[in-house]
Amino acid sequence: MNLRSILRLGMCALALGIGQAALAAGGPLGIDRKVTYDDSGIWNRSTQKAVLGAAVLANLGTALWDGGETRAGKTSWQTVDAMLFSELTAVGLKAATARPRPRQIDDPDLWFQGSGYRSFPSEEVTVAAAAVTPWIAEYHGDHPWIWGLELLPAYDAMARVKVNAHWQTDVLAGWIVGSAWGYWAHNRKSPVILNVLPDGFMVGFKKKF
Repeated sequence: MNLRSILRLGMCALALGIGQAALAAGGPLGIDRKVTYDDSGIWNRSTQKAVLGAAVLANLGTALWDGGETRAGKTSWQTVDAMLFSELTAVGLKAATARPRPRQIDDPDLWFQGSGYRSFPSEEVTVAAAAVTPWIAEYHGDHPWIWGLELLPAYDAMARVKVNAHWQTDVLAGWIVGSAWGYWAHNRKSPVILNVLPDGFMVGFKKKF
């Protein structure tokens, strides 16, 4: 395990609040526990949506403006791929696992409870991780500070747990799934979505104007 992997796991542990209090918790990793509900300040639901929405729109805007011919534009389109496939994966896993949310039940060991239970994994954390991973993969060698983008999924993970929308393993799984799709998208020579769109999207609106 390299330093970056350790840093990522450390940030994730910090975000999930895993410590001595989690030793007696449940779930597949023994870390799931229902925390005290907190919808105040930065954890407010509207703030959560605004932060994630801004990240998604920033990627889409850069992709459309730059096209796929620039470094930033290509990375943006890779991120669009990652976000799309991450969300589809999360939706599928939610339906397959049917895990109740903490606000629905106090037992983190219940799974496959039927329709209406969609806690695992966190769809929003999955998308948040996918939204930053291609950028980190592309630019970390030139700009080490880019690793700070991991604060986005970290924040979203904490926020989702604090409002009792997800268990700790839900957001951890979302973080892993989103990161995996992000690295997959970055390693492709050409973004999938860009290949099925008209050629004008490769050029971008910047050149058109």
